[in-house]
Amino acid sequence: MDRYDLCVIGGGPSGYAAAMRAIDFGKKVLLIEKDKIGGAGLFYGALWSKAMWEYSQKVIQIRQEIGKNTASFEGMIKMADEVLFDRKFQMTVHMKLLQEETESKLFHYEKGEASFIDEHQIRIVKKDKGEHIIYADHIVIATGSRPRLVENIPVDEKIIMTSNGIGNLGKLPESLVVVGAGVVGCEFATIFSNLGKTKVFLIDKGERILPFEDEDVALTVMENLEQNGVVIHKNSSLHKIEIRNNRVHYELKYNDGKLESFEVEHALISIGRVPNTEGLNLDKAGVELTARGNIKENDTQTTVPHIYAAGDVSASIALVNVGEREGRHAVARMFGHHVKPLVYNNISTIMFLNPEVASVGMGEQEACEKGITVKVAKIDYSCIARAIAMRKTNGFFKILVTNDEEMKILGMRAVGEHASSAIQAVAYLIHTNQGIEELAVMMHPHPSIIEGIQECVRMLLGKSIYKSSVFKDKLKCYTRNKEVCTPLERL
Repeated sequence: MDRYDLCVIGGGPSGYAAAMRAIDFGKKVLLIEKDKIGGAGLFYGALWSKAMWEYSQKVIQIRQEIGKNTASFEGMIKMADEVLFDRKFQMTVHMKLLQEETESKLFHYEKGEASFIDEHQIRIVKKDKGEHIIYADHIVIATGSRPRLVENIPVDEKIIMTSNGIGNLGKLPESLVVVGAGVVGCEFATIFSNLGKTKVFLIDKGERILPFEDEDVALTVMENLEQNGVVIHKNSSLHKIEIRNNRVHYELKYNDGKLESFEVEHALISIGRVPNTEGLNLDKAGVELTARGNIKENDTQTTVPHIYAAGDVSASIALVNVGEREGRHAVARMFGHHVKPLVYNNISTIMFLNPEVASVGMGEQEACEKGITVKVAKIDYSCIARAIAMRKTNGFFKILVTNDEEMKILGMRAVGEHASSAIQAVAYLIHTNQGIEELAVMMHPHPSIIEGIQECVRMLLGKSIYKSSVFKDKLKCYTRNKEVCTPLERL
């Protein structure tokens, strides 16, 4: 029986990161993947959909500038597949060369389906190649997740699809309903509406999309979707959906009890994801699950001390960057010195919408819910030189700080061009519990989007070039609590 210091089950972002970190500690590691290296982080997930978003951004820019629609389904999928090939090739070559290293022979890879025999032994079943059993001192479970399905929605991945079925379309549909107005649903609504050949409908249970985000963020995205032709079914829920004559018929029930029927060519179901735990025989290892079916863990350690969980299979945030960090952290806990517990409070996130949205730390909505009084500065993109030069003035920066003299940064929301690149300096200051003075005195490059961040903090310090008392519609500086919003000029 082969023995390993660590066995990693799952070759997605979390598992791959865990395996590579174990090599740093000089450990003999086996990585098992039953399907495709890269997992949902590559295939039909984060990277694949972002490649389609990038394609759609090019299309809409051409549409707006010269009035020509260059969109094609073949072109979009070709670009997405090329992106996947480049990344997969990089990962597989890396793995192959690691396996061929003659000195260490630390890294091993097997394609097959893994299941527990007991808390240390794992059976690996290979397609058409039999099975065998290995022993591992430590184990990381990183089997990821898949799109959530419900019994009353007949998903066939051709007419009614999840994100896994997008590639089956064959052509851009003339109409598409997206069920679910969360991040993924809004991203696909953005992609298809940008292409300008698909009438998009979006079903939203509430009055506005992205209910977890600040109202000004959600409204900006919603207004742009509607300007791009998206019909948002607000205050509605899916009452019935079925396939008739190769088309989708769906019925909505509104909050007031009204029923309304629609017909479209395709439907995209985006109602969350579920962890991949079936077939692992976790009970034989003593690994417990939560009521929602996630692996129960504490700082990546499961109910069995030498078995850890990372990524979507656990109950944490389902993001590639979070999963990779968890995989590395789990290995560091196993083989390294004492490490600090993971902190999930200030994770940087990006939403590939129109416009792009990035966030870190606390938002106004969360501050109000927690009863925290904060100072807020907000600047419109139309006051930022680089945004004016790009003719991309739709958006804003918003920074929240503590309501005291220290004015330590609590959070930031960026909506607009280059939003994802703009938040990292603020994320670092939040991580290190620093105030805003450093950003105010730095010499930022000109013209750049991040100059807008500098103006935000200058407003809070009473040093801004443009005065919010004059440009009241473009620059705002105020204190905010659950009851009232007070302009700082009056304080």
